[in-house]
Amino acid sequence: MFKINVNGTEYSVQEDMNLMDYLRDVLHVTSLKNGCGEGICGACTVLVDDKKLRACTQTLAKVSGKNVLTVDGLTDREKEAYAWAFAEAGAVQCGFCIPGMVISAKALIDKSPNPTSKEIKEAIRGNICRCTGYVKIEQGIMLAAKVLRGELQPNSTALSGAGVGASIQRLDAREKILGTGQYVDDMFVANMLHAAVLRTSYPRAVVKGIDTSAARAYPGVEAVLTAEDIPGVNEHGHIFHDWPTLIAVGQETRYIGDAIALVAARTKKQAREALALIKVDYEELEPVLSPTEALADNAPKIHAKGNLLSTTIIKRGNTEEALAQSAHVVTQRYSTPPTEHAFMEPESALAIPQGDGGIVVYVGDQSVYDDQHGIMGILGLPAEKVRIISKLVGGGFGGKEDLSVQHHAALLAVKTQKPVKLTLSRKESLLVHPKRHAMELEVTTGCDAEGKLTAMVAKIVADTGAYASLGTAVLQRACTHVGGPYQILNVDITGLCVYTNNPPAGAFRGFGVPQAAFASETNLDLLAEKVGISPWEIRYRNALEPGMVNPTGQITDEGTAIKETLLAVREVYESHPHVGIASVMKNTGIGVGLPDTGRVKLKIVNGKVLVLTSAACIGQGLATIATQIVNEATGLPLECIDYGAPDTFLTPDSGTTTASRQTLFTGEAVRQAALKLQQALYKSSLEGLEGMEFYGEYSGKTDPINSDKPNPVSHVAYSYATQVVVLNEQGLVEKVVAAHDVGRAINLKLVEGQIEGGVVMGLGYALREDFPLQKGVPTAKFGTLGLLRATDVPEIESIIIEKNSSPLAYGAKGIGEISSIPTAPAVALAYYKLDGKLRCSLPLPETPYKK
Repeated sequence: MFKINVNGTEYSVQEDMNLMDYLRDVLHVTSLKNGCGEGICGACTVLVDDKKLRACTQTLAKVSGKNVLTVDGLTDREKEAYAWAFAEAGAVQCGFCIPGMVISAKALIDKSPNPTSKEIKEAIRGNICRCTGYVKIEQGIMLAAKVLRGELQPNSTALSGAGVGASIQRLDAREKILGTGQYVDDMFVANMLHAAVLRTSYPRAVVKGIDTSAARAYPGVEAVLTAEDIPGVNEHGHIFHDWPTLIAVGQETRYIGDAIALVAARTKKQAREALALIKVDYEELEPVLSPTEALADNAPKIHAKGNLLSTTIIKRGNTEEALAQSAHVVTQRYSTPPTEHAFMEPESALAIPQGDGGIVVYVGDQSVYDDQHGIMGILGLPAEKVRIISKLVGGGFGGKEDLSVQHHAALLAVKTQKPVKLTLSRKESLLVHPKRHAMELEVTTGCDAEGKLTAMVAKIVADTGAYASLGTAVLQRACTHVGGPYQILNVDITGLCVYTNNPPAGAFRGFGVPQAAFASETNLDLLAEKVGISPWEIRYRNALEPGMVNPTGQITDEGTAIKETLLAVREVYESHPHVGIASVMKNTGIGVGLPDTGRVKLKIVNGKVLVLTSAACIGQGLATIATQIVNEATGLPLECIDYGAPDTFLTPDSGTTTASRQTLFTGEAVRQAALKLQQALYKSSLEGLEGMEFYGEYSGKTDPINSDKPNPVSHVAYSYATQVVVLNEQGLVEKVVAAHDVGRAINLKLVEGQIEGGVVMGLGYALREDFPLQKGVPTAKFGTLGLLRATDVPEIESIIIEKNSSPLAYGAKGIGEISSIPTAPAVALAYYKLDGKLRCSLPLPETPYKK
């Protein structure tokens, strides 16, 4: 028997087990999170007799007779200090890592009540955050220390005057800081079964037979499903339905994450053990591992239609003639790797069957309506029978746009008529969801004697892996943005998106533009060298101004502010010897002629305004932004405004949280609905409007990518940015200055947080992050992905440019994606200036970060 004291209560346990599993699954102490299960991420950090430990690496035997503390066991004074300080600093985005951060902060402050910045960085070195870039977490810990020393009194957030431009605290900050908010894996319901998925043993093999008899007979197992048990269609997908829910007998596997069979059992252990009893007969085949192999004449077809998923061609002017007349021409090849999103919360879904033959699925991803449409097809059910409800989302960055666990949990729940929860281990998560596209790029750029750009020719080949996901759109964005924020009248861009037997590639923050910008921005520095002008100068001479034509032919609007971002960083660029600079643009909204609509309902419930929209908040703070827009339009204080969870039965479809679109699209829908409410309030009190609904909708009208218009509108808006990276003499990144045109900052604190997080993600992409494959099989663990920790992060200075007279969403444009795009080329060019070595592949070789 083991005795353990958890947050002041003593428990006796007969059998030894993992401490994290005991706390979460037995005691339902869910404030600590299962981020990796490998002792790497720190999301499960607890104090054991005042010593900081990771619960996932401990057993009950190791902690028997000791006191275990989670954030639930903090004193009331400590809870208030951390809740206020972290919220005030803007330290919370997706929130999944934050309770672990708080415990690490407590361990530090208990020993060092007045910690230095260096001590804070060291204290949270074992806690990974993928959202914030650590800057505001460190500030939050410093504030908490001041509160706990009695030097600072927490003051409440203002409940009025909290409209556009106010840096109010996030609405969801407290529940995330103290661990009371629910992510899907925090949910437990009566009679809940646990699911496990059998994956293929080979990236490419024919499944000759599946024997599930032993698994079906295993104690605790209530269902084992294969492809023949799917009541609807097997395939799903965003652009093409080419991704099988389960690989059937006679079918070919296409990547190592393909699912073969599903198991539901009474315990996680029983489900995992039953998987091992399933026998699969494979005929292993040689995998196709590169676009070059896949496009060869004799290559085996990964899909029946062939291995070329899509081709994107953009032509304007006469590049051949323009290059022939150019004073300088640069041609260079570039290579970028696949990379892992590494969101902190592994995928999880809880499916609950309903008495009417329907199903409710709780998820944490980027679109409840995308999930609904996919699951409807797989289950063969109409929309009114499939309800999807979002809980808190522990990060996404594009990696939670595809079905991963939702459909499998739903199938098992329908079969067993019991609730079924399926949560991926971190190892499974790394195997299953799509990654950032690996790309090979050849870019030719020309200019005249003064450095004015004349032409660009680009050839881009993207490895989209086993399934389409959003590969065609990612390739399009790489092609439409490779010209950058410059006026180039002659462009010839060809992109190929190619199937292989590697893990699928899909949406990832930046959506193809980080790869393109790395190539095109490096070419600019090479041209500047030939012309004899500075890299800053060549960018400024060619930067778009309002009324100019961008490389895809769109006329730039009055809110175009790329030159303003360049001017903002000029001094820092010119005052340091070892610096790199990069300027980029990024679309807001899906664009290119596709349907793109934001929708919202404002419903008056119990004397408050309830904001109802399906738009997913994945850490960017959409709920807070929406309430600020309601406040701006109506003058109603925040205490009169609530925000509902995305729910396909209650909230209108506002599209996927992707393409940096939600602040503008859903924000504009909120503004329209709020203005209608404002009109109603002239004639009635809020209480008098009880039960009424006010609807808002905004649709972006754009032209297709192959439009024959002279000046097509590819996107309703673009954001612009310039970042400067400063290296010290040892080649370490000392500072990043990030100047971003955001249109209008609805909440400056949230915008800064997006920039800081994006910069750190961009630094990781440049310096360390990789997703190596061996014959199509990932070899990385969470701890070897190359993620930056707090001690790796340099000083980050954000410069916010606000120049947009558009009334849409009060002038706001996207910031989530563009914040991570300029960093990698700026880092590469800083090293070029430091040592003269041109680095054309990522992560950058021969740096102190990557030998």
